[in-house]
Amino acid sequence: MAAPSDSVLQSAAVMNELVWNSEEDDLFSVVMVPIQNLTSAFREQQNREEATQSVFEIFARILTRQLAAIKVFTENSENGKDEQHETHLQLIAECFRCLRNACIQCMKNQSYIRTVGLIEPTIEILQLLHRSRGVESDTLSAAFQCGLQLLGNLAVGNEESQDVIWKNAFPDLFLNFLNHLDKKTVTYCCMVLFTCLNAERTADLLNHTKGIELAESVVKICKKEPELDWALLIVTEQFLKCPDLVSVMCTKWNNQEWILILELISMKLSDKNQKSPAGSDDPTVPDRLMQFLAACFIEKCMAVLKYASDTDTEDEEALVVIRLLDILCEATSNHENFSFLQNSPGLLETTVKLLYETHLAGKQSRNIFTASQSLSLASQATHPAVGFKAHLIHLIGNLCYNKKENQEKVRHLGGIPLILDNCSIDDNNPFVSQWAVFTIRILTEQNTENQEVISQMVRQGVADNAMLSSMGLQVQEQNGKLYVKSQEKCG
Repeated sequence: MAAPSDSVLQSAAVMNELVWNSEEDDLFSVVMVPIQNLTSAFREQQNREEATQSVFEIFARILTRQLAAIKVFTENSENGKDEQHETHLQLIAECFRCLRNACIQCMKNQSYIRTVGLIEPTIEILQLLHRSRGVESDTLSAAFQCGLQLLGNLAVGNEESQDVIWKNAFPDLFLNFLNHLDKKTVTYCCMVLFTCLNAERTADLLNHTKGIELAESVVKICKKEPELDWALLIVTEQFLKCPDLVSVMCTKWNNQEWILILELISMKLSDKNQKSPAGSDDPTVPDRLMQFLAACFIEKCMAVLKYASDTDTEDEEALVVIRLLDILCEATSNHENFSFLQNSPGLLETTVKLLYETHLAGKQSRNIFTASQSLSLASQATHPAVGFKAHLIHLIGNLCYNKKENQEKVRHLGGIPLILDNCSIDDNNPFVSQWAVFTIRILTEQNTENQEVISQMVRQGVADNAMLSSMGLQVQEQNGKLYVKSQEKCG
């Protein structure tokens, strides 16, 4: 049961007198109980609202004295564990716990804590404790965790507090605790970092020698501890909105980290509830990031051909290409927001070329790119490249949608016969025939030259009406010429 509201000021008055009249050695024994009473009282919103600035001035005096004591301890070359140091840790942890409770959903107390100058000694104490050696205890862990929770609660919804915390904690405190062995400590550090980050500070990571190191630490946490939501939020809600940061970090990523980031981007793209309307200033995935990913696909795409000769289904470099293709298909399906990718230099040409290379590889030997009507190899069903050619055809269709220039490019690149050659049922490429229908219809829409290519294929016996009929198309002869039309337009 929390203490009644009038006990807040009463406990504070008792504490104030004890602090002024106590020697350092006696401070713990005389103020611990009043602080614990306040910790309990501050669990209630009404009690938090009762606090005045004078309450937090008392904590400033207590923590200033503890900071001085911790400095003496850390300067001791032996740095051994002793009872006096343990009492300092207990008092610090309880002060942090009490202050953490005091500023929950209470901007008034957030401001008081900042005004009396409690943020700076809190950060300095955390840093000094982190540098201590040979002192590992539950009390120390509690001090770390409660101190970081205090900083996080101070920063929530309070830009002035965020600014003070950032100026004093970046980059060293974040780097120290992001790499801490204790998972809870890492979680609370991620919470503070996420709450303090904004577009400007995220961009500033590029301008600091340790900024990229900090960003890399967060990505590694996502990889090592994927259940830590705060780390994932930092990446998806801050880092991915800064394409310059991503492009710099990617030069340091290994393939596993690449795959992780691409999966997070794919998750954001597929989240229909987070998609931003056209023209939004806060897009789900920035245009420049998508352009960067398109360039990465162009650069890395041929790595997928490893699957034509290598039975290793865990090739990470090839998996990066597969994830990039998935993202480009998802993005270009949202034509309203990502139509600019239709103009991405070399993307369409690369996609058609890769379709040709994978199709050829499937004909030259039996592999995942070989068309199959039966899954004789059970392992093929879960092969990471299943559906890859279907996705290439899907991307070609998306890039040509309402884009005459791209329709022309596909014809000049020999893409139409290539797509028609991939329209049969293929267990290695589920729905490939449907995507072929989709793409051929887009390529022939109001494009007589592309229709003529198909007509010539029929005349030469390379394509037949039965196949075209299955695609919703029909070839008719008029005045000695063959024309391709949609079946619903024929009559």
